[in-house]
Amino acid sequence: MENLNFKFNYKIPTLTLEDKSKYFNKAKKSDRKRFPYIIHQRGDIFNQVFNFILDESYMKPHMHPNENMVEKMHLISGSFKLIFFDEKGLPKKIYNIDKENQRVEVPSYTWHTYVMTSKQTIIFETMIGVYNPTTWKQMPNWAPKENDKKAKKYLEVLKNIK
Repeated sequence: MENLNFKFNYKIPTLTLEDKSKYFNKAKKSDRKRFPYIIHQRGDIFNQVFNFILDESYMKPHMHPNENMVEKMHLISGSFKLIFFDEKGLPKKIYNIDKENQRVEVPSYTWHTYVMTSKQTIIFETMIGVYNPTTWKQMPNWAPKENDKKAKKYLEVLKNIK
């Protein structure tokens, strides 16, 4: 079950104003309208990433298909809506994450995405497992790809889910 108040025993790194400016500028220039600041080293088991995300960023819903792949998200600034879906792509739970330091745990094998509800959002994310692009995420066939013409319209649908 998802957890909005999980305990954690790691230290969230500090971001400088220069970091924030640098990575939001990279997000603005990115086609995806987001940019990761990766803290961990390649091959590490404990993954740590700051995601700098703009409100027009669309992230295709996905799941992490391994029982150890529990995604932990910490809101650093801004706000977002976390949406969990059933197997057919229908929203089943929605969380509004809008308080600094608020956090949420996304269980493995859970279809999810997040939609920004502020112009700029920073989320610190962790997950256990060595990153492998072929096994890290599973994508559903019921949502458009990020570069698809339908993605912008689908993002608006997601933003309007209550």
